[in-house]
Amino acid sequence: MLQLGLSCLLLLHVCVVFGTELSFELPDNDKQCFYEELEKDVKFDLDFQVIAGGNYDVDCFVTDPQNNILYNEKKKQYDSFSHTTTMKGEYKVCFSNEFSTFTHKVVYLDFRHGDEEPLLQSMTRSTALTQLESSCVAIHEILKVVADSQTWYRLREAHDRTKAEHLLERVTYWSIGETVLLFVIGIGQVMMLRSFFADKKGSVLAAT
Repeated sequence: MLQLGLSCLLLLHVCVVFGTELSFELPDNDKQCFYEELEKDVKFDLDFQVIAGGNYDVDCFVTDPQNNILYNEKKKQYDSFSHTTTMKGEYKVCFSNEFSTFTHKVVYLDFRHGDEEPLLQSMTRSTALTQLESSCVAIHEILKVVADSQTWYRLREAHDRTKAEHLLERVTYWSIGETVLLFVIGIGQVMMLRSFFADKKGSVLAAT
């Protein structure tokens, strides 16, 4: 069992998928672009999500080396895009927050390119997989699902935490405003009552 586990750990590292996963701040009235040099006939995948700021939306577009628009969406909270390159060169992915005048955004980006090779060279054969190969493939697929789930939960947690902080800030300001208003109303009522008694006292003195 130990040998099977060690063999699977070694085999799971045989992979040629390259990727970039990051979160970055996008100021208001600003645009940020990322560049990647790709060969021809290479598939790439793009996933993004706005996790903080404003209405949680951003503009995104992707261009090829000849500046042809491959993907262009406006005010998206999240989206995915896949494409297979038709030429070698520098591909560009841009995010724009130029439509926002005072709110900056925090954007999560996951960019992957390349094809995943078989865990074993023998898996390219037409013969059936051995028990070791089948176990390694099953573990590999499960680990990919676990990694994707962890990423999703991290994004969800960051998104919900940001919303909770904004809600706390609004509730705090609203409570302070209500407290100040309550004091103003109380002082105003006291002053009004005192003015009533002062008027009555003045009228009694004038009568005597």
